[in-house]
Amino acid sequence: MAKPTKYAALICTILMIVAIGGALISFLKHNPLVLVLSLLPAVIYEVYRTEGKSTKWASWILLIIFVLEILFIAFKINFDLGAFLGETQTIVAGYNVPLADIKIVGPTIIAVLSVVLLVRTRGIYTKWLAVLILLGSFATIYLLNPTIFQTLLKFAVNEGLKKFLEQIK
Repeated sequence: MAKPTKYAALICTILMIVAIGGALISFLKHNPLVLVLSLLPAVIYEVYRTEGKSTKWASWILLIIFVLEILFIAFKINFDLGAFLGETQTIVAGYNVPLADIKIVGPTIIAVLSVVLLVRTRGIYTKWLAVLILLGSFATIYLLNPTIFQTLLKFAVNEGLKKFLEQIK
């Protein structure tokens, strides 16, 4: 059954303002934790709003990774997942994801899950939240490591073009 939409636009607007405020503070203070914490309410609302089987799973996994990301950043946990696994990338939801420090992998997976939610969900408000979370994950990666952000952005563009070309064939 569809979730009520009476206040959904207002809630999404407030969540967007909170996220933008968190992003501004994060960039001014060079602290990604503020941004991630400011996005957490949007992720929780995304979990509430999603209804389909695959989108519900994606949103719950998104929330779990978000909570882990908060812990990784707050406690300054560094762990090179790529070196540990002996791999440079893995596949998440059909997308190649580069492996690096765990704090970078988290927002990368969040970005992929946001794209999955954006593509698979039908609701305007869940799409709105997915875009907000996607942009927030890009900003988080940039705040954590601008050099890796550039590499991941090129990687994402290449993957996106590859998927686009596969679809038009």
